[in-house]
Amino acid sequence: MTVPFWAWAAVLGVILLMLAVDLFAHRKAHVVGVREALVWSGVWVTLGVAFGVVIWQVWGAEFAGQYFAGYVIEKSLAVDNVFVFAIIFGYFAVPREHQHRILFYGVLGALVFRAVFIAAGSALLASFAWILYVFGAFLVLTGVRMALHRAGPADYSQNVVLRAFRRLVPSTDVPHGGKFLVREAGRWVATPLLAVLVLIEVTDVVFAVDSIPAIFAVTQEPFLVFTSNAFAILGLRALYFLLADLMHRFVYLKLGLALVLVWVGVKMLLLEIWKIPTGLSLGVVGAILATAVVASLIRTRTEVRSS
Repeated sequence: MTVPFWAWAAVLGVILLMLAVDLFAHRKAHVVGVREALVWSGVWVTLGVAFGVVIWQVWGAEFAGQYFAGYVIEKSLAVDNVFVFAIIFGYFAVPREHQHRILFYGVLGALVFRAVFIAAGSALLASFAWILYVFGAFLVLTGVRMALHRAGPADYSQNVVLRAFRRLVPSTDVPHGGKFLVREAGRWVATPLLAVLVLIEVTDVVFAVDSIPAIFAVTQEPFLVFTSNAFAILGLRALYFLLADLMHRFVYLKLGLALVLVWVGVKMLLLEIWKIPTGLSLGVVGAILATAVVASLIRTRTEVRSS
């Protein structure tokens, strides 16, 4: 797949433009409602799908299929981010009107970190083709651990990242609206919102360790890996506000995401034996997620009726 420099520049230009539009639209702190989140989710999904159509027209159906497979995998794994974001915001009692601003900068940082990870992963694959099998084994192990893990109540009081941040950066426990830094006693100190932002960024880096190898399972084209990641991540904020109040309904989604990781890991490990078609891989991922969502809604239907 030959991608000219102007194509990379055009994609980066579109991403920066959409980020600017999003920042302008949410320049005033306010609570993002379900209707607004639904509209923005539609905008981001439409943008992601439209780019896939462009890939289809310019580079053909096979590369478009790889892009869409990567997009769906990243979009589904982003739901796991949403779970953790909801827990972090709840634990630190972050007002809903300030959550979008934190997530905006979180997504901006995520795009930068993932670009670095993708570049590193592509360089490793170019030099050591066997690294794909390491990625595959890692994804299978991660999926199994995720399926067996039973999460308890969140307690960030002893979190290593948070303790290191407060030890290195002068901080205050007093909220100051939507500010990340304020002056107290003649010096700049970090507010609780900045501590939450750092925690969000580190959390996304941890998630990227899973999601980036997962996308390399369906395509090794750096352009497709980056764009499928970028367009999926751009809609993360809207996805959070759309699903944050429904987290309790998706009781089997974690298991579904674990199975997705195991599936793409197995796909990597079978490369020399059977190269699983992109369409089949995408269909299996879709079937796993659809089953997890439907089973979750059926399981929690009685609880919703009683409440």
